[in-house]
Amino acid sequence: METAGQPALNVLQSIFGYDAFRHNQQAIVEHVISGGDALVLMPTGGGKSLCYQIPALVRSGTAVVVSPLIALMQDQVMALKQLGVKAAFLNSSLSAAQARDVEQQLEAGQIDLLYVAPERLLGERMLSFLERLPVALFAIDEAHCVSQWGHDFRPEYQQLRILHERFPNVPRIALTATADKRTRIEIIEQLKLQGAEVYLNSFDRHNIFYAIAEARQAKQQLWDFIQNQHANDAGIVYCLSRKKVEATAQWLSEQGRIALPYHAGLPAELRAHTQQRFLREEGIIIVATIAFGMGIDKPDVRFVAHLNLPKNIEAYYQETGRAGRDGLPANAWMAYGLQDVITLRQFMQDSQAPELIKRVEHHKLEAMLGLCELITCRRHALLAYFDEDAPEKCGQCDNCVNPPENFDATEVAQKALSCVYRTEQRFGVTYLIDILLGTDDDRIKANQHDQISTFGIGTELNATQWRGIFRQLIATGYLDIDISRYGALRLTEKCRAILRSEQTLLLRKQQDRKATTKAGKKQASVRPQDEKLWEALRQCRSDIAHKNGVPPYVIFHDATLQEMCRYRPKDLAAMQRISGVGEQKLNHYGHVFLEVIQQHPLSELLNNGLSDTINDTLLLHEKGHAVDAIAKQRDLKLNTVYSHLAEGINAGLLDVKEVLDLDSAEIEAITLTIESLGDESQSLKVIYQALDEVYDYGSIRCVLASLY
Repeated sequence: METAGQPALNVLQSIFGYDAFRHNQQAIVEHVISGGDALVLMPTGGGKSLCYQIPALVRSGTAVVVSPLIALMQDQVMALKQLGVKAAFLNSSLSAAQARDVEQQLEAGQIDLLYVAPERLLGERMLSFLERLPVALFAIDEAHCVSQWGHDFRPEYQQLRILHERFPNVPRIALTATADKRTRIEIIEQLKLQGAEVYLNSFDRHNIFYAIAEARQAKQQLWDFIQNQHANDAGIVYCLSRKKVEATAQWLSEQGRIALPYHAGLPAELRAHTQQRFLREEGIIIVATIAFGMGIDKPDVRFVAHLNLPKNIEAYYQETGRAGRDGLPANAWMAYGLQDVITLRQFMQDSQAPELIKRVEHHKLEAMLGLCELITCRRHALLAYFDEDAPEKCGQCDNCVNPPENFDATEVAQKALSCVYRTEQRFGVTYLIDILLGTDDDRIKANQHDQISTFGIGTELNATQWRGIFRQLIATGYLDIDISRYGALRLTEKCRAILRSEQTLLLRKQQDRKATTKAGKKQASVRPQDEKLWEALRQCRSDIAHKNGVPPYVIFHDATLQEMCRYRPKDLAAMQRISGVGEQKLNHYGHVFLEVIQQHPLSELLNNGLSDTINDTLLLHEKGHAVDAIAKQRDLKLNTVYSHLAEGINAGLLDVKEVLDLDSAEIEAITLTIESLGDESQSLKVIYQALDEVYDYGSIRCVLASLY
């Protein structure tokens, strides 16, 4: 399909299958089409790729996309080809003959988008080759890699400023999902984008639920989270060390899940195979170090879990953003403990980075610790870190759903700080806790610390609680860790006011509770009555994907299948109105998916606009389950089940005589009583009493529903 010169909205609808632009996509697209430079900051899943893909199709020539990872290039090209877009990549995975073939296609004007790594692009041969071609634009993806302060710094990204010098009339668009104010300034300076329009979208990933738990039995906590919330879902579990990655993957596999390890120490072939399995199979869990993730364009990752503390908020934000890229509900869960802090500080101490960068890393770790120990809304704090205002409560994090308690910790803090002082700031947490608890220990006696005033003064708390107190004192900056002395704690200037009783200190109260997801229940993918169709559509998608050698989400995203379930299109015209169904996919797959939909018709009872929980009840009723059986199976009160059935009766979907185990005379008696009460019949209690309390409230509710 010829797209050059077409209106951008036409390309969005016909090629990509979306009705309208989101956020400020349209302004960005039109600015780049007109030849302007742009810096785009948009959350993962917000539609960054469209901001350069549509201008690439509308402008004449070939768009060159700078991408840091081979896997990302391959995924993007594969997905674009499914849409009928002429796309290719040049990287080390191609043979010399394959690379020459791509170059010949470029010279013939047969490629609209070319993906290339920065190292290859910066070679003189490649730059000279591109100077002979009509270049539509340069798109620099993952632009935060330019920042030496960032967690994904790549020196070759800084050399991309040469594009401005060699191609002064070609528009450039730099894109990232992760950049604080310092990083944004550095992107502009390093890439010579001073004249670019800056498009700053909200950093809020509204579909992600954030939860952070104190690590007690972290592995078991992780399993409980996965079992309760994501029993069959794909997810990523991040660990700090390779050893922990392999141990965790093995343990999860022993519990019955397919869990694969991924870290830089594994052979490249095995890493590539693992990545392909994750992309192409359903329900796989990857357990990984931070070596995994950037460039993984899998939209249906339903959770990201951290078993260790990320080193800064940018890393946490980017890693958690790999969940829910399709906009559907997802979870970001973490368990962290004191050892994480000690380990990360050890990494920083051993770093060969300049002192200035080490100081910046230290401050970023402090911000990460602050997010963990927060007693207010986590999303509010997360967005504030990126200089974005947000409501004080989001309703989508553990602190909003289950607000933690705080307590006056001034006295216990004084005991802990005094213990550090009286042991000359030479010892670690475990030793200090033993002193506070008055433990009979040979080492304590040898050091004569059983004679100091803080020995045995902390017996009101147990060892776990004291560990939590020390962790919070470190996180809030009252204590520091002396890495050079094997994790000994030392006092900071900040603690002076506490020791002198000049300041009250509030700390988070440790509770025996799990970090939960919203309402503590897994959100269903589709309505109860659509579950069979949902599974059939997913199977159809998997079969087509396997036949074509692509991941299932390249055929259709989950969100597109869910919309098919909701609207059940009856013909190709209706199918094309489903979001994500463009002309190419409609022609290739439309009839196949229509056939699956026609094979799963809805019964008249379940073809309604009632809530999911009501339809759960109606579905069981349709299968012949009695009211008490439904209540038991769904763990509901009888009255609740009757209220659901009453909704079905009121909507004209059920006959009251078929719902209630009453004969016609009894139903007629209840009806006459209700009618005789006039306006008073609005009160169930009045009706109940008028019937001499013979009939239960549920039966009365159902008869009442049949009358109005």
